Amino acid sequence: MVTTQWKWARGTLAGLIMLGGAGLMMNCGGKLPGGGALPGGGTLPGACPADVNDAAAVLKTNFGLKGELEGKVKGALAAGANFQAIAADFETEVATACGNLAKDLGAKNIEPTEAGPGKRAEAACNAAVAALTELKIKAFGKGAAEASLKVKAEPPKCYASINAMADCAAKCDATVKPGSVDVKCEGGKLSGKCDAKCEGTCSVAAGAKCEGSCGASCSGTCEGTISGKCDGNCDGKCDGKDTKGKCAGTCDGKCSAKAEATCHGTCKGSCSAACEAKASGKCDGTCSGECSVKMEAPKCDGTVKPPAMSAECQTNCDAEVSGKVECTPPRVSIHFAASATGDVKAQAQLRAALEKNLPALLKVTMGMTGRIEKVAANVKASLEGVQGVVSGGGDAALKVGACLAASLKAQAEASVQVNVSVKASASASGSAGAG
Repeated sequence: MVTTQWKWARGTLAGLIMLGGAGLMMNCGGKLPGGGALPGGGTLPGACPADVNDAAAVLKTNFGLKGELEGKVKGALAAGANFQAIAADFETEVATACGNLAKDLGAKNIEPTEAGPGKRAEAACNAAVAALTELKIKAFGKGAAEASLKVKAEPPKCYASINAMADCAAKCDATVKPGSVDVKCEGGKLSGKCDAKCEGTCSVAAGAKCEGSCGASCSGTCEGTISGKCDGNCDGKCDGKDTKGKCAGTCDGKCSAKAEATCHGTCKGSCSAACEAKASGKCDGTCSGECSVKMEAPKCDGTVKPPAMSAECQTNCDAEVSGKVECTPPRVSIHFAASATGDVKAQAQLRAALEKNLPALLKVTMGMTGRIEKVAANVKASLEGVQGVVSGGGDAALKVGACLAASLKAQAEASVQVNVSVKASASASGSAGAG
């Protein structure tokens, strides 16, 4: 039975390639009859996986190639599959962030009118831009809208998992031994759980005690005393002078006159958002810097450098790890020009919508875009490189030529999905004053 199926698969592949291979390319990227699958898992030697867009299935496939070419093909195809997953997730994040902003601004319809890569993100962000334009005119008056709204945002911090890179390397490259993978963090700091002495900074979750020997930085509402920027009312001293109101400079005291008051500075008390303090001892949160013992679940806010492995597996693992990157929402402060006149209620709605939703949108545009665009270029180069190696014909071309062609086609569509989503998110954040 296996011999019959194998002869059928080879004969069908050869025949279709001789006819031009167009239909085969589609089948290999989707569902070949049986998909080359065997009962209980695995595939026949030389068959495409049942779904060439599934990275796990690709890495389990036996393509029946000789030497290191087998690994190169697996690495390139797995990278293509991982990038497609990244593109889909990226569009979802953009569509969600823009959609939530549009709804809170009063938009009624955010659904796309046509199908296609990136169209959900494009429709949601277009709705957000239209709603922003309308509400800004209402809030400040025609002609003054653009000059009246200013947004300041600090870049988000994005972290890639060290363990995810090590696990991927061991799965993708047969020369890498599990448990002995040396992964480095370059151009950034390691962060993670430190059960001993932490040297660096210690970040704790929202609502936790936010104190340190030299003070602690809080972004959010500080339930205590602060020394720093207060976007609400300051009860204490403003630049050294007694005050119980707005403070354009440094507030030393309480910043709690408004529930939504935001503080950026040193805090002694509990913090509603991020709290970061200098550490030189026990850290009950996330330690960034040095730990006297091995960190648990370490992550890197720079570049995760993998161990020595094939270029195709490195591209694959970069794609897989980039798909799991965690980014903290950026600190955002909304400022209205003092001379602005208009509808106070509309101004309040605009401020509330931006403070609630803009951090999620800027997390995508400022924190993730560049990383994903780099992955897209590397994956394309990897697939094209391997395709060039096998395109000369012979056994390798027969076995994997159509799989690579199907993956390249899917990669091109995923790149369009990313590009459309990037443009849409940039348009929305620019319209919000954070261009």
